[in-house]
Amino acid sequence: MESGKSLVILIPSYNDWESLRLLLPQLDQAVQNQDRRVAVLVVDDASSDPMPEGWPGLNFTTLDSVEVLHLRANHGHQRAIALGLYHIHEFTDAEAVVVMDADGEDRPQDVAELLRVFSTEGNRKVVFAARTKRMESLGFRLFYQAYRLVHHALTGVVVQVGNFSVVPRHALARLMAVPDLWNHYAASVYRAKLPRTLVPLPRGRRLAGQSKMNFVSLLIHGLSAMSVFSDQVSARLLTAAVTFAALVMGLMGVTAGVRWFSDLTIPGWPAFSVGVLLLLVVQLLSFAALFAFLIAGRRSSLNFLLPRDAPYFILGKTVVYGNATGQELRQMSRAVADSELTSITPREA
Repeated sequence: MESGKSLVILIPSYNDWESLRLLLPQLDQAVQNQDRRVAVLVVDDASSDPMPEGWPGLNFTTLDSVEVLHLRANHGHQRAIALGLYHIHEFTDAEAVVVMDADGEDRPQDVAELLRVFSTEGNRKVVFAARTKRMESLGFRLFYQAYRLVHHALTGVVVQVGNFSVVPRHALARLMAVPDLWNHYAASVYRAKLPRTLVPLPRGRRLAGQSKMNFVSLLIHGLSAMSVFSDQVSARLLTAAVTFAALVMGLMGVTAGVRWFSDLTIPGWPAFSVGVLLLLVVQLLSFAALFAFLIAGRRSSLNFLLPRDAPYFILGKTVVYGNATGQELRQMSRAVADSELTSITPREA
């Protein structure tokens, strides 16, 4: 393993080379008072724009190294985070990992505050930035609030955090056995019931370029977060279906009682409406029960494990600043897309 690096800053990126170039000097300044050696690992999620020649072309006073981990194909930033965490766990002895986005919306100056709280908590808890202010449009904020309500109703978990966080090594080791990390990082931390704390921090503004997230990407991101709690979602849907069925049956009982045991005349549409509701209830109960059984059966399977499957997705690594080759790594140099990459081999158990 690469020794002496007690902190690694993990940054997933897709075509954000300019934002990263502006972000790195700010990070260098933000961690200058840390009593840790600091390295940066950028996970290149198969960017369609190649890394500029000579990038980042900067010297740093605090950062020990900057490396770019290249993925074979684009899988989205959540899976890029998962693969970056795997790489850090397998190939470094980092005591902690800072996870943040590449665009600057996770403000570099807030890294020091997260690390301060991390130290205050004895380096044992995952420390998340809880967003107190967002800079997006009014429409985005309205949809986001609607999503938070749906997420809370279906999972019982209040959405407060994103990727920006500090992860201790012992928590990183536990996350390697969480298959849901492949879908959503923050939700997996909550799902694994890892000790955690929140630090209220505002969200910053993008440093350069435009966001790569569109409505469909955001929708998939939200569904991925809820899928981590699929068993709870299925149980809540089944409970809601049973409750709705009980209400409909009660309504049918009242309608039948009024018709049979009173002189009141009931028009035909209430009976017709109750019949339609009964059909809907039967369909809803069938769907909810089937979904619950499918999810319950899925719990016994391990579809994806990072220690087993992650190497298939990693193409190689480029050291763009510093000397971080690691004496105990078996390495093989290869040229890919006019860039010199280092093939990565997992450490032996």
